[in-house]
Amino acid sequence: MELTPHLEAIRGDLESLIASDEGLATAFERMARPIEATLQLRLLDVLGDGALELTEQLPAGHTELRVSGRDAGLVYVGQPEAAPEPPPAPDDDDGGMARLTVRMPDALKSAIEAAADAAGQSVNAWVVQAARSALSQGHDPRRRGGGNRIWGFAQS
Repeated sequence: MELTPHLEAIRGDLESLIASDEGLATAFERMARPIEATLQLRLLDVLGDGALELTEQLPAGHTELRVSGRDAGLVYVGQPEAAPEPPPAPDDDDGGMARLTVRMPDALKSAIEAAADAAGQSVNAWVVQAARSALSQGHDPRRRGGGNRIWGFAQS
C-alpha cells in the first residue's frame, strides 16, 4: 500500500481549509514537510496496531507490517512447518566404536583442547559430547542467519 496518496489527500484537505487565509497558507507551506513526516509515522503506527489486532484474532500464524520506502503492507505469516526430527544419537551401550580422523586448523584444535581441559574431560570425550549436543539441537534448513530482514514491532 503506497502511503503517498493518503498523505497528499490529507495535505489537500489542510490546504483547502486554510486557502482563504494567506498568513496561514504561508505558515502551512513552511510546515508541510515536517507535518508530512509526522503523518507518515502516524499512518505506520495505525498499520502496526492493525497488524497486532489481526494477529490476536488469528488461530495460527501472525501478521507482519512490512515497510519499504513509502510502501507499507500487511502480510500473513503462517505457522512454520514442524522441523524434521534429528537422527537419534547413538547410545553408549551398543558397545561399537568407530575411529574418525579430522583435519582442522591449529587454532581450532588449541581451542578444543582448552575447552576440554576446562571441562575436565579428554579431547575425545569433549568432541563426542559436542557432536551429540549439536545433533540433539537439530537443524532447520529453512533458517538462515544474517540477511536484511527486520523482525519485530517498532513504535515511535
